[in-house]
Amino acid sequence: MSAAPLSAKPLRIGLAGLGTVGIGVVKIVQQHADQIALRTGRAVQITAVSARDKSKNRDADLSAYAWEVDPIALAKRDDIDVFVEVMGGHEGAAKLATEAAIAAGKDVVSANKALLAHHGQALALAAEAAGRVIRFEAAVAGGIPVIKALTEGLAGNQIKRVMGVMNGSCNYILTRMQNEGLSYAEVFDAAQQLGYLEADPNLDVGGIDAGHKLSLLAAIAFGTQVSFDAVELEGIGAISIDDINLAADMGYRIKLLGVAQMTGRGLEQRMTPCLVPADSPLGQLQGGTNMVVLEGDSVGQIVLRGPGAGMGPTASAVMSDVLDIARGLRLPTFGQPASTLALPQAARSSTPAGYYLRMTLLDKPGALAKIATCLGEAGVSIDQMRQYDHEGDKATVLIVTHKATRADIDHATGRFAATGVMVGDPVALRIEEV
Repeated sequence: MSAAPLSAKPLRIGLAGLGTVGIGVVKIVQQHADQIALRTGRAVQITAVSARDKSKNRDADLSAYAWEVDPIALAKRDDIDVFVEVMGGHEGAAKLATEAAIAAGKDVVSANKALLAHHGQALALAAEAAGRVIRFEAAVAGGIPVIKALTEGLAGNQIKRVMGVMNGSCNYILTRMQNEGLSYAEVFDAAQQLGYLEADPNLDVGGIDAGHKLSLLAAIAFGTQVSFDAVELEGIGAISIDDINLAADMGYRIKLLGVAQMTGRGLEQRMTPCLVPADSPLGQLQGGTNMVVLEGDSVGQIVLRGPGAGMGPTASAVMSDVLDIARGLRLPTFGQPASTLALPQAARSSTPAGYYLRMTLLDKPGALAKIATCLGEAGVSIDQMRQYDHEGDKATVLIVTHKATRADIDHATGRFAATGVMVGDPVALRIEEV
């Protein structure tokens, strides 16, 4: 059987950003040109690139490409069809260049989760009004094709819940604490030295990076406008090795877990440390790997697992979008026309769940009773209670509650200090059913 004839017109890429991901894109285009042409029916080529320093050694041959220092100038060039933005940042050059590309009639492929989390609705409206597409597979979970799964493979489902570990740096820290018995501070320092953390580490350990990703998935899953500002964010900085060990003692692992679901009270979006069963797929997830769990009314539950970052995986996701455009596949940015996306009503953790509570109490008569009273008066019942070894006049107490809302838990823990038996602040972690 002979191969299908190639289109006479190649798809021309303007690549903004020549960091790790950008060079990964260059390598795929150069190394797999023939395979790409056979799979799309047309040649795909880079015609121009943009970065600030042309003299920098980037371990790739860029001599055949036109060079623009200004990404906005790149976005407006007549010899590109697709503007590929892998610069990062949600304001400044990335935003202005993306807007310029749309205005100039270019399709856009982006790996920029922050840009889309903050400006996705406006950009989607502009692109769709201009008859252009924005694709962003690489912005969420690296090499895992979760955007394609939601917009295409599961398009016939009503999505019930989206859940996952979406920041490999946090998962690396938590699993290394678990496996080696190290403190948070020790593993944080190691992760920073290895280059696993952003220049601003709080983007990772504070849950912001993962929260951006969750807000994008929620928009597709539930047909709503992106609402990153409504994501409940709590980082992993308060997780101690004691929490890791105590959770393991009960058969759980601690993960920075994103969960989005539509409830009767509105859209819940939270990116917080949670306990998950140790024998679940999420509980077994190790190192910097990402995992996304999607639940639909017809398909049930599916689990997607893979590398969440890095040159190859992220560039692979970028090129999957480029190849779809080359094939002529054109979908609305968030799976349905942006003008039809509803403005979501934010719901703050209204779904009840069990909670893990760790606290240090003074070892004095009636201490536990006072804590139990605070919980009871807030409508929170106790499932398990354990007291661990004493340290002088103090003891660690672990309580697992029956299902309760976060509001009730916060109400109860807010009253602990007034009991006179609490040392420091309690730790409260949701137990997520997976």
